[in-house]
Amino acid sequence: MSAMDSKIVIFILGKLACAAALGQCFPLAVAVLYDENSVLAFTVSIIISVTLGQYFLYIGRKPENLSVREGTAITALSWIMISFLGLVPYWVGGYLSFLDSLFECISGFTGAGATVVADTGLLPQSILLWRALTHWFGGLGIIVIFIALFPSMGRGIVHMFNAESTGPTNDRAMPRIVETTKALFAVYIALTTAATVIFMLCGMSFLIAVEHAFSTIATGGLSPFNDSIAHFESPAIEGWIIFFMIISSANFGMYIAAWKMGWRVIVRDTEFRTFLAILVAAALAMTVDLVLQNGWSLPMAARHAFFQSTSLLSSTGFVTNDFDVWPTFSKSILLVLMFVGGCAGSTAGGFKIIRIILLFKLVPKVVAKKIHPHMVIHVSSNGDEYPEEILRSVSRYFFVYIMFQVLWTLIFVFDGIPIFDAIGVAVSSMGDCGPAFGLFGATSTYAAMPPLSKSVVCISMLMGRLESFTLLALLIPSFWHKNNW
Repeated sequence: MSAMDSKIVIFILGKLACAAALGQCFPLAVAVLYDENSVLAFTVSIIISVTLGQYFLYIGRKPENLSVREGTAITALSWIMISFLGLVPYWVGGYLSFLDSLFECISGFTGAGATVVADTGLLPQSILLWRALTHWFGGLGIIVIFIALFPSMGRGIVHMFNAESTGPTNDRAMPRIVETTKALFAVYIALTTAATVIFMLCGMSFLIAVEHAFSTIATGGLSPFNDSIAHFESPAIEGWIIFFMIISSANFGMYIAAWKMGWRVIVRDTEFRTFLAILVAAALAMTVDLVLQNGWSLPMAARHAFFQSTSLLSSTGFVTNDFDVWPTFSKSILLVLMFVGGCAGSTAGGFKIIRIILLFKLVPKVVAKKIHPHMVIHVSSNGDEYPEEILRSVSRYFFVYIMFQVLWTLIFVFDGIPIFDAIGVAVSSMGDCGPAFGLFGATSTYAAMPPLSKSVVCISMLMGRLESFTLLALLIPSFWHKNNW
C-alpha cells in the first residue's frame, strides 16, 4: 500500500475547519438577533476556525485519490479537530470550563446527549442552538455531510465514508458513493423539516421546534430544558418524538431503497423488524413491571415505558420520567437497550441490531463447525449472505466493545464512582445514550463527575460513535510509517 500523504490529510482538514466556521454562522446570527453576549464568543470561534482552515489549505495539497490510511486518518482527526473547534463558544463565552466545554461538544457531535450544564436557563439561545446543531452535524456524520456538500474531493472518498459509517454493511443502496451521500443528506433534511413542522403544530416555538428536531432526528437527546421532554407534559409531543426516534433508528439506506423499489422494502427489512420487536417486548415488560411494582395505572405505565424504551434503544436519551426510581427489573431492561442500540446506517448508537442478529446466528454455526471442522460457515440476513470476513469483524468488534466497557467501568470505580453507576456510564457513553443511573441518571447531569472520569467519557463517546477501530488505528505506530502497509 502506498505511503500516506500528510498534505492531503491536512488539506481536507482545512476544508472541514472552514465548514465548522460556516456552521457556527447560524448561532452567531441568532446571537446578533437576540442581542446576546455570545456574539463575541462565536466571532472568536469563527475566526479561529477560518484561520486554521486557511492555513491548512495553504500548506496542504488537494487530493486526486485517497488511500485507506488517508481516509481513516482524515475521519479520525476531523472528529477530534471539530470537537476542539466546537468547544470555543462554550469556553470563550465563559459558560463552561475547558474540559466541560470539550465534554459538551463531544457529547453533541457524537449524539450522546450527556450534559455538564446544570441549568440550561442560564445559557443564551445561540448556545442552545449550537448544542442542537452539533447533534445534527454529527448525527448523519461530519464526513457524510462533507462529501454531500463537497463531492469533488478526488477518488477514494469511500474510505472516509467507510471509516465513519456505523455497523457492518454488505451492500450499498446506490453504486456511487457521492450519489449515496447526497441521497442520505436529502432524507436527513426531509425528516428534520417534517419533525420541525410537526413540533410547531404541537405548540413549540420555531427555535424550540428546530432544536428538538435536530436532537430527535440525530438521536442525540440534548434539550434546551432542564427536565427534557417532561417539560411539555404533552402526550402528543411525546408520541411524535417516539415516531421520529424510531424512524431515525432505522438504516437511512433503507429509505433510499424504498424510494426506488417501494415501501415494502421497509416492511421486509429484517433488522428494522427486529428493532421494533425488541422495542415492543421491552416496553410491554416494563409496563407490567411498573404496574405491579410501582402501582401505576396502565396508561401511565405504558406511556413512560414506551417513551423511555424508544429513547434509550435509539440512544437518544430524552427523558419524560425519572427512570432511576423505577424497579430494578425495568432499569435492567433499559441498561440492555442502551447496549443494543439502533440499526446499522442510522443515526442511533449502541452495538447495533444487525450485529446482534449475526452473532445469534453465528453461535450455532460455530458449535456445528466443532463437530464438522471442514464446514463452511454461511450466515444470511434479510436475503443477503454475509461472508466470514464480516462475521469475524463483528466478533472482533464485540470483543473490543465489551473490553472497553469493562476498562471504563474499572476506571470510574477507581475514580470514586459507585459500581452500578459506573457500569451505567460505561454502557451509556460507548452507546452514545447520554443518561445513565444513580449520580448520572435521568434527572442528573455529569457536572459533578471527577475530571479523570469526564476525560474517559469523552474518549468513550468518540470511540462509540466511530466504532473504536477508526480511532485505535491512530495509535498503531506502523499506521504513520511510509512502509509496512
